[in-house]
Amino acid sequence: MKTTPGHRDDVVAILLSGVDGLREAGCDLYVVSVSTTDDVTIWVSEVWQSKEHHAASLQLPETRAAIGKAMPMLTGEFTGQELTVAGGLGV
Repeated sequence: MKTTPGHRDDVVAILLSGVDGLREAGCDLYVVSVSTTDDVTIWVSEVWQSKEHHAASLQLPETRAAIGKAMPMLTGEFTGQELTVAGGLGV
């Protein structure tokens, strides 16, 4: 996702503020990453137990509040890819 200039760290803080409840919501992996050379892009890698778990997490009041807080600082440019985990470390 892309942020408006000067707001990347604010959005990262919002994204990381709700990690405590993610495991209970069915999230097995949630990683927020930034680049040292690109100050407007954030990468979020997530592994959920199911699509339904992820969809349900988006309806939680704390998730909806975080999205509402972050949206004004985002450009609207999002990319995504759904994958099926085949294995690896940390999953």
